[in-house]
Amino acid sequence: MTTETIMDTPAALLHNTFKLTSFRPGQEAVIGALLHGHSALAVFPTGGGKSLCYQLPALLFDGLTLVVSPLIALMKDQVDALQTLGIKAARLDSSLGKDEAQTIYTSLQDGSLKLLYVSPERLKNERFVQRLGHLNISLLAIDEAHCISEWGHNFRPDYLLLADLTKKLRVARILALTATATPSVAADICKQFAIQPEHHIQTSFARPNLQLRVTPCTAETRIELLLARLHKHPVDAATIIYVTLQKTAEEVAAAINAAGLNAAHYHAGLKDDEREQVQNRFMNGEVPIVVATIAFGMGIDKSNIRAVYHFNLPKSIENYVQEIGRAGRDGNPSLCEMLAVGDDIRVLENFTYGDTPAVESLRALIEHLLAFDDVFDISIYELSSQFDLRPLVLNTALTYLELQGVISAQSPFYTEYKVSFIQDQQFIFSQFDADRAAFLQQLFSAGRMGRKWLSLDMLAIPLQLNEPKERITKALDYIAEKGWIELIVANLRQGYKNTKSISTPEKLTALCDHLNKLFMAREARDIKRIYSVLAFANNPACLSQQLMQYFGEVSAQPCGICNHCRGNQPVQVSLPAEVSLTSAQLALIADLKNEAYAVLQQPRQLARFLCGLPSPATSRSVLKSHRWFGALAEVSFAVVLAGLQSMQYRNEG
Repeated sequence: MTTETIMDTPAALLHNTFKLTSFRPGQEAVIGALLHGHSALAVFPTGGGKSLCYQLPALLFDGLTLVVSPLIALMKDQVDALQTLGIKAARLDSSLGKDEAQTIYTSLQDGSLKLLYVSPERLKNERFVQRLGHLNISLLAIDEAHCISEWGHNFRPDYLLLADLTKKLRVARILALTATATPSVAADICKQFAIQPEHHIQTSFARPNLQLRVTPCTAETRIELLLARLHKHPVDAATIIYVTLQKTAEEVAAAINAAGLNAAHYHAGLKDDEREQVQNRFMNGEVPIVVATIAFGMGIDKSNIRAVYHFNLPKSIENYVQEIGRAGRDGNPSLCEMLAVGDDIRVLENFTYGDTPAVESLRALIEHLLAFDDVFDISIYELSSQFDLRPLVLNTALTYLELQGVISAQSPFYTEYKVSFIQDQQFIFSQFDADRAAFLQQLFSAGRMGRKWLSLDMLAIPLQLNEPKERITKALDYIAEKGWIELIVANLRQGYKNTKSISTPEKLTALCDHLNKLFMAREARDIKRIYSVLAFANNPACLSQQLMQYFGEVSAQPCGICNHCRGNQPVQVSLPAEVSLTSAQLALIADLKNEAYAVLQQPRQLARFLCGLPSPATSRSVLKSHRWFGALAEVSFAVVLAGLQSMQYRNEG
C-alpha cells in the first residue's frame, strides 16, 4: 500500500469502522506521524481520545500493534469494544485460562490478530518476549507513558525496561500516550524513545465545563461542609469523593448514608468481587455517590459524572488532574471542589517517607541476590517479608539492578501445580502406554492430596522423580487439554541471572550507594509534589490557568468561573504545626529500642512503626497490634526519623 493510499484511509476507517463523525484535536496529527513511520508522544487530557491514535493505524499496518497498559479492567473494556466493531483484538493477562491464551498465541502466529494488549509485567517473561521476537511488530503503544519517567508522579519500575525492549524487538515505531506529562516528563519520554520534537503532540488541558473550587476548612468542619454540598445536588447526580485512607472512605460513606443520601465506599482493601460490584452499581446509576481512594477511577468511562470532591488533599497536581478529569466528559457543567485541610500534608508526607527503603535493608537484599552463582529464582512475597520492603519498592530495586546490568530477568514460573480429577486416575493411566502410565502414576503419587486438589511441588518433584520439569508440565497441560483434569497454578517465582559484574567490595558499596541515592531523590521529588498542591491551593491566580501552565501551556488564559477568578479566595490553607518530640516521646522510643524486636532495629523501620505506617515486617507479626504502633502518628515521619538517628548516633558514640 502506498503512502498516498494510506493517507486517504484514516477518514474512511473513522466513519465506517469506528462509527465516528470527526477526529478530536490532535488525533490526526498523531496518526499522520505514525503512518509516515515516525514515533510519537501524545499528551492529551483524560477523555481526550488517546486510544484511537493507535487503534486506527493498527488496521493499516501489516504487522501487530502491541499495546502496553497497566490496568486489566481497562484492557478488557477496550478489547470488548474493538471486538464489537469487528476488529481482531485480544488481551493477555493473569485472568485468562490456558486454552484462551493458546488461542491468542495461534492468532499471533498466523497473523490474524491486529492488536494485543499486555501488562508491562508480562514483558518480563523471557519466553513471551522470545515469542514476540519472531513477530513483525509495526507499532508499540504505551499507555500511561508517564510511568516510564522517574520524574513522573506514578513511576512503575517495569516501565523502565521498555526502552531497551523496543530495540530488542526491532519495533518499527512507538506511540507513548499520557494525560499527565509535565514538560520535564515529556522530554524524558521523548529522549528514551528518540521521538522528535515535532512529533510530541499535546492538546490543551483546558476543560471549560469544569468549575474548579478550592475551599480551605478544618478537619472538624469538613464532613458537614461536604454533606451540605451533596444535599444541593440532584439525588441521582453521579459523584466521586476522593480520600487518602481506606478507613476514611468507609467513615465518609457511612456519614453520607446516615444523612439520607446513597453512597458506597471503594478501596484496595475490599475483595475483587466487592470492588467490581461497587463499580458496576456506580456505572449503571444504582449508587450515585462513591467515596474512594485513588484505587477507583482508572478506566472508568462514565460520561455524566457531575461532581468530583477531594475530601483529602491529592498527593500531586498530576493525580488531581487525572481525578477531576473524570468529571463532565459529556461536555456539560460539572463541579470539582477540593476541601483543603493543611493537616492532610502530614499523612501524605509520612506515606512517602515510609516508602523509602532503609539503607541496611537495601544492602542486605543486594548481598542476598549476589550470593547466587548463576541463574536463580525469587518470590517477591518472600523477599518483601524477609527484607521488610514493600513489593513495589522491591520491584523498583530489582529493576534498578537490571538497568545497572547486575542481574538479568529470566522466565518466571510457578512452583505449585494443583490438580483436580475430572476423570478417575485409572482411566487416565489407561489412555497411555505402559511407560507413560507409570510416569503419571509416579507423578501423582509424589503429590500431596487434599480434599479436592492434588498439590504438586514443582521445585521438589522433578528432583524426586529425576525428570525435567518441562516433561512434567507438558504432561499436565496435555491431560488438562483433554478435559481429564482441572489444572491451576500458584506461587509465582521470577527467574534472574547474576551477571557477575560486581566482583569487589568497593563495587558493591558503590552500587548500594547509587541505589540509595536513586530512592532518596525519588522521595525528595514526591515530597515536592505534595507541597505543589498546597501552593496551587493558596495561589490567588486562576485555578484552571495554573494547571495548564503546570503542563506547559504558558499562554493559558483565566477561566473566569473558578472561585479564584470570581474573587472568592478565602483564607489560606495552613501548614500543620511542626511538632517536636517531647521528652516523654523520646523516653518511649528509648524503651521500645530496648525491647527485643529484631525487625525494628533500623531507624527507618522504627519510625514507620511509631508513625503507624505498616510494612511487611509489622504486617506479618503481632507488631501491628502493639500498643505503640502509631503512637507518634501526629508527628512528622522526618522528625521521628531524625530523633531516632540522633539517638543512635549518641548511643554509638
